[in-house]
Amino acid sequence: MPDSDTGAPPRVVLVTAAALAVALAVAVAVFALTKGSEPPETGPLALVPVPAPAATSPACTALLGAAPTELTSNGTRLKLRELATPAPPATMAWGEPDALVLRCGLNRPPELTPSAQLRLVNKVQWLQVPGEGASTWYVVDREVYAALTVPDSAGTGPLQEISDAVAAKLPARPLRFS
Repeated sequence: MPDSDTGAPPRVVLVTAAALAVALAVAVAVFALTKGSEPPETGPLALVPVPAPAATSPACTALLGAAPTELTSNGTRLKLRELATPAPPATMAWGEPDALVLRCGLNRPPELTPSAQLRLVNKVQWLQVPGEGASTWYVVDREVYAALTVPDSAGTGPLQEISDAVAAKLPARPLRFS
């Protein structure tokens, strides 16, 4: 019944309406927060093919056979990830949603010059090529060029573990600049 002096709805109706509005706002906020925290839908990783003339070489077969099925990054175990078909040859990936990708048999990276800064990790020389949100690290002292693309959020563990596989299966060679 309206307030006889002002014509406004009764106080209980106003309080109830305000409580319902607040409850609705809270429900929408909770839904938005929980919806955003769900892990993204993942499935097989689609990769664009890149030139890899030595992908079918015995060296790439040996390296991919020695690569671990899990990598450790920042204390988290990253499992081997399925690749969408058609998958590029001599390619592996780990982790979701931001995958680490190993490719073998690539062309010599054009950034490899006599003055390029290299990093030695577990007896393997790597050339880092920074990118948008990730870096690609090229193995440059073996008979084939391999590359590990690592999201900026990843730790150094994957590079060390892949270095161990490279060192175990591919003998070191002098650098080639042409």
